[in-house]
Amino acid sequence: MDSVNDTRVAAGPESGQTSDTRRLRGLAATGFIATLVAMVATTLAAALAQAVGVDFAVTDGGETIPLSGFAVVTGFFSVVGIVIAVALLRWSARPAERFVWTAVSLTAISLVPPLLSGAGTATTTALLGLHLVPATVMIPTLAGSLRTRTD
Repeated sequence: MDSVNDTRVAAGPESGQTSDTRRLRGLAATGFIATLVAMVATTLAAALAQAVGVDFAVTDGGETIPLSGFAVVTGFFSVVGIVIAVALLRWSARPAERFVWTAVSLTAISLVPPLLSGAGTATTTALLGLHLVPATVMIPTLAGSLRTRTD
């Protein structure tokens, strides 16, 4: 009978590690799918803004932001969000709540540069909106995934 109990004790941590690994992989997979959705949505929104006359010319550099730039920046910062979510899942007692507070705070901070860029009103307004597009995709998706992963 002792050997059966020993087997259960030995199997406990392995199954726990497998469960943790599955949770992290599931969160990462969900996050990367959401990243692709956020990239497409942001790029389409930027293209729509261009179609109605927004030029995305930032006065300081005099250059126009290309559509591909929106996709790249969205992808990069979405992956940063995934890393934050994974870290919170691993080390926080309340990962979903902490993630929402962190992500909303970072989104609010990200709204400052367009306001300081010196761009025209239409460009500034469009840039502010384009910061909110990926946030509306990523934050609820990752927070929901963190909630279901910890129940």
